[in-house]
Amino acid sequence: MSDDALAFRFFSLHVVRTASLGPSLVRVTFGGEDLAHFESDGLDQSLSLFVPAPGCAEPGVPVEEGENWYQAWREQPDETRAVMRSYTLRALRREPDEIDIDFVLHGVEPGAAVPAGPASRWAADAKPGDKVQLIGPAVADNRAIRFRPAEDTDLVLMWGDETALPALLACLESLPAGMPVRAWLEVEDAGNIQDVETRADAEVTWLVRDAHHTEVPHSLDGVGGAPTPMALGPIAAAELPPAERPYVWLAGESGSMKELRRHFVGERGVDRRRVTFVGYWRRGLTEEQLREQGE
Repeated sequence: MSDDALAFRFFSLHVVRTASLGPSLVRVTFGGEDLAHFESDGLDQSLSLFVPAPGCAEPGVPVEEGENWYQAWREQPDETRAVMRSYTLRALRREPDEIDIDFVLHGVEPGAAVPAGPASRWAADAKPGDKVQLIGPAVADNRAIRFRPAEDTDLVLMWGDETALPALLACLESLPAGMPVRAWLEVEDAGNIQDVETRADAEVTWLVRDAHHTEVPHSLDGVGGAPTPMALGPIAAAELPPAERPYVWLAGESGSMKELRRHFVGERGVDRRRVTFVGYWRRGLTEEQLREQGE
C-alpha cells in the first residue's frame, strides 16, 4: 500500500449544524465516529468532500472498491454519482469530534448571473443529519498541507480570495506572537469580512470587489491576458516591514496568482523557493474539467 493510501482515508460524516458567515459564506460543521481517526495539523489542510447528487439522500461513493474507488466512481451514472469538490479545513475540535468547512455560495441567490454549482446548492440547503463522505488525513503532517514557512522566516505575506479565507485565517491563527504579517483578502461583499484572531503582528487588508473593478479578459484556451487581482495595486503600493527571509503564501483563483507571484519575486526580490501558491479554482472551468486536464 502506498504512503498516500496510509496518509489519507475515507470518513463517513454527517452535518451537525450550519452557520451563516456572510451573504455568500456558510460554515458547515460535520461530526461522526470516523473523526476519531482524523489527524491534521490544520492550517491549509486540503480535503475532498463528496455530497449527494441532486435528488439523492446519500453520496454513493464506492469505498468498498478500495484503491479502485476512483474509477468505479467515475463509471457511475451522472444522475447518481456523488459530487466531489475540494475544500480546506477551517477547524478541527475534540470532545466532541467535529470539523468545520466553509462554503462559498456563488449563484444561489435568485436571479444570479451564474447558476450555483451542485456543492453550493447542497451547502445552502444543508441540515443536521445530512450525510457526506470525505477523503481526509489520517496522518497529521501530510502532503495536503502547503503553508510551511521556514523556521527562519521574519515576515509572512499572504493573499487570498473567498475560497482561501478558511485556510488563510487558520494560518494567521497559528502564527507565533510578534511575527510580522501583511495579508490582503478579496471578497465580493463587505458582509463577508470576518474577525481575525492572531497573536502575530498582523496588518490585514480587506478588499471588496464591486462593479467598478474590472479584470483583463481571460481566455479559456490560454490565449490573452490572465485576470488581474484587485490586490495587485495595494500590494505594489504597500511599504513592507524590513525582512531578510520573507515567506509568501498565495491561494485562490489560479490565474490571479501569476501576477502576484511575479510581483513578489521579480519586484520585491523574494526567493521563489519561499513562495507557495495554491490554485483552488480556475476561472471558466469546473472542478471536473480541471481534474480531466490533470489526468
